[in-house]
Amino acid sequence: MTLNLAQRKIANMDEVLYMSFNQDHGCFSIGTDAGFRIYNCDPFRETFRRKFPNGGIGIVEMLFRCNILALVGGGKRPCFPTDKVKLWDDHTMQVIGDMTFRDVVRAVKLRRDKVVVATEFAVSVFSFEKLELQLKHNTDFNPLGIFALSPSSGRCVLACPSLEKGVVRIEDSTDDKGGFTRAHDGALAMIALNSDGTLLATSSEKGTLIRIYDTSVHDKLLKELRRGTEKALIYSLCFSGDSKFIACSSSHGTIHVFALGDLSGDDPFSSSGVPNNRKSFLSVLQPVSVWFASEWSFAWYTAPECATVCVFGSHSDTLHVLAADGTFLKLTFDPVKGGECVRKNTFKFPTL
Repeated sequence: MTLNLAQRKIANMDEVLYMSFNQDHGCFSIGTDAGFRIYNCDPFRETFRRKFPNGGIGIVEMLFRCNILALVGGGKRPCFPTDKVKLWDDHTMQVIGDMTFRDVVRAVKLRRDKVVVATEFAVSVFSFEKLELQLKHNTDFNPLGIFALSPSSGRCVLACPSLEKGVVRIEDSTDDKGGFTRAHDGALAMIALNSDGTLLATSSEKGTLIRIYDTSVHDKLLKELRRGTEKALIYSLCFSGDSKFIACSSSHGTIHVFALGDLSGDDPFSSSGVPNNRKSFLSVLQPVSVWFASEWSFAWYTAPECATVCVFGSHSDTLHVLAADGTFLKLTFDPVKGGECVRKNTFKFPTL
């Protein structure tokens, strides 16, 4: 999960341009005006840093914990052109491959077999070994480069905006299947997949609702979750490793955790022992108003008054939070009762 502070024009610590967790959420990377830094989450520590005298790194994406990273220049004085993706081998301390695009690169994600790159109007998929273009999808205007890529080695699923506003294209290259999900009426603001690519989460620019879909049955809405009633920018969406919960952070500051419960279509509130999201006490009026039938967050936390990106830790009752003010938080919540999350640890980055 990623937060590009420079693209979103978010106020932050002077040297931090980019924040991103790796695929298993055990590490995170920071792009700065002078290079990049890698941190371990638990225990928290800086693993290594690299300084580039030529300028800043606007995107730095890890491939789990291996020595290969994807870099894109950024900041007031980019180290590399912003229309190029550089594959960096940190063992040899040199660039081992690069890709050039017609437009500014907005986002990059890595798998062990693929490199996926988003520009404002396209998402391109390359083989990891030879960096050969395998496919390219044109998209609706996508200034933040939103898309999702399942990290599991067993199944490769890509979800990205289609040419039609509010519609998600789903590409399953494992089974050579694809399709479209009409997720929202308005433009998409965030897309997320669970680890094996079986579940899709979406939010629109309005930011009040999060919708969960089955990626194998493209228009099957499994669950609709309400973040709030007022418009907000969604900064992050993330499934827990076991897909029992999903969390989001937004411009309103509160981090919300929702229980996904039984997604088979049965009533998730009728099963004993299954965590329950909150519902309005007027939910009995749902034939009259869909709003009253909404599922509200199961757990929550009021984050620092700045942009945040959140992911689940190694346990599904743990959250890791990166804040634009240079704060890293570890939170926990009761996986049965929910309620307000508890802050366990606070750390500052970049470390000196």
